[in-house]
Amino acid sequence: VTPTMLGMWSLLLLWGLVTPCQGLLETVGTLARIDRDELGKAIQNSLVGGPILQNVLGTVTSVNQGLLGSGGLLGGGGLLGYGGVFSVVEELSGLKVEEITLPKVSVKLLPGLGVQLNLHTKVGLHGSGPLGGLLQLAAEVNVSSRVALGVSSRGTPILILKRCSTLLGHISLFTGLLPAPLFGVVEQTLFKVLPELLCPVVDSVLGVVNELLGAVLGLVPLGALGSVEFTLATLPLISNQYIELDVNPIVKSVAGDVIDFPKPRNPIKVPPKEDHTSQVTVPLFLFNTMFGLLQTSGALDLDITPDLVPSNVPLTTTDLAALVPEALRKLPPGQQLLLSLRVKEAPTVTLQNHKATVSIPTTIHVLSYLPKGAHETLFQLNGVMTLNAQLSPSATKLHISVSLERLSVKLASSSAHTFDASRLEEWLSNVVRLAYVPKLNVNLDVGIPLPKVLNVNFANAALAIIENAVVLTVPS
Repeated sequence: VTPTMLGMWSLLLLWGLVTPCQGLLETVGTLARIDRDELGKAIQNSLVGGPILQNVLGTVTSVNQGLLGSGGLLGGGGLLGYGGVFSVVEELSGLKVEEITLPKVSVKLLPGLGVQLNLHTKVGLHGSGPLGGLLQLAAEVNVSSRVALGVSSRGTPILILKRCSTLLGHISLFTGLLPAPLFGVVEQTLFKVLPELLCPVVDSVLGVVNELLGAVLGLVPLGALGSVEFTLATLPLISNQYIELDVNPIVKSVAGDVIDFPKPRNPIKVPPKEDHTSQVTVPLFLFNTMFGLLQTSGALDLDITPDLVPSNVPLTTTDLAALVPEALRKLPPGQQLLLSLRVKEAPTVTLQNHKATVSIPTTIHVLSYLPKGAHETLFQLNGVMTLNAQLSPSATKLHISVSLERLSVKLASSSAHTFDASRLEEWLSNVVRLAYVPKLNVNLDVGIPLPKVLNVNFANAALAIIENAVVLTVPS
């Protein structure tokens, strides 16, 4: 046994001893719960869309020999051979597998053990009967396999075939005549042949599904901000209803540096998953990280000039004088203003009480604006923008858009007299709402990527905001 194999078996053994956590996500990862129905659909789709069954038939055809008769299993050196108990077999020409009906998939999750996968199918056999003429039979077959769930060498969740057997059901004769002794020979032969023929179908199916499971992990771009790399934080867990993956999102800047913003101290209390649904939990960490990246890249800073706001919200000394005349010194009326917004600290996102809120601390410099001349600072404000966040899922992302709830400001410094800055809040709120928020929403359009879970489409997912996380639930 090689060290690599020993390591894999150790992981599988350890995995077999654990069961899913009871509603607590101890890490800050993205929790994905894959319903057993979703796993069944992935397996069924791999059979429908892929060349798996055709490949099996191609393998049988390429041999160019029958299962029975001359050159087949009953031929010289075959299962029974000529001159055996059923000498009449000499008159039976090669019986070949010509078709395999699309299997019906049944999946049962075995907590702490693995997955019970059953494929119920029909195998069609064509040949020539002992009395001449076409011989057509169909056999019902149930392929029963035990599958373990582990971690591949790449760190991806992987399904591994542990045991496979076939149970032969009813055999129907559609065309031709087959004496009872030969019927028994055909039955015995199918018992020997079908496991070797159909168990590779299971292996091929698992190969397709493992590619989908592997897609959970990978590098996802965050537009001009950087990227998110999903890795498996712990071994996959299993219950009787779902497979649970604790996926760790690692956020990197454009330069490739890992971004590590503060994480909640307490574990996330994940609500129980309903039957026949799949679930993804997006932690608060990813929201704070996205806004942190926007802040460090300067995307939250903006110089608001008169041409960025509509005419009904003019930026002139006349409008300012009506609110705080003591701040203008001797500036003439009608002179244009410039608002320079700078965000020097990372915003804070709050997820609780079914609401998402973003708090952005900002410094606002108010200057006289001369398009071709020098700007003169009138005063500086320290403020906090509180924004309501609207969340909407798409197939692969959680999208965010914001609207201004309130803006509070305090005077930090003034080149003239001090004044009560709260008198400016309504005016500034209108400017921020019309000029700043639209730009911020453009930057937020990149969204928070969701891990790819067996191609589950989260576009129509039900969204719930819980303490320090967002939970997306979609029917299987």
